[in-house]
Amino acid sequence: MRDRINAALKAAQDDGNKRRCATLRLVQTAVKDREAAARENGKDGVSEHDVIEILQKMIHQRESSAVEFESGGQLDLAEQERVEQEIIREFLPAQLSDEEVRAICEETVKDIDAHGLRDIGRCMSELKTRYPGKMDFVQASCVVKDMLRTNGNGAATAEASGTEAE
Repeated sequence: MRDRINAALKAAQDDGNKRRCATLRLVQTAVKDREAAARENGKDGVSEHDVIEILQKMIHQRESSAVEFESGGQLDLAEQERVEQEIIREFLPAQLSDEEVRAICEETVKDIDAHGLRDIGRCMSELKTRYPGKMDFVQASCVVKDMLRTNGNGAATAEASGTEAE
């Protein structure tokens, strides 16, 4: 992934795309800062998973900034934040659709035999292990919570338990 970022930066420099260059330099700096911190703590740098986390955090920061700029009437700055988001998003793995997230959440709830809201943590841990960087885990958490709140384990219904809903 770092090689892709470096190649994209070089291409942006050749094209004279200042916004893209600046954004990609910010990405490189964030990764280098995390690597330096990891080495100070005795680790061997950062993994691809760590780079994905960095990119996701940068996207969320820009989304928050864009919303603030929009509410303040600074639409040009909000647009710049959104352009940077798209540049950063290019380096993330393809994100799953809403329907795919829902299906995966249902499958995970069944796989780990989750029965109530107290199992949200286990579900989310499993999802993060299986699909790192491929879904919005805030959205997935809401889906899992709704499933566990409405029908226990995502599969149990009043019919399945032999009782009628009132």
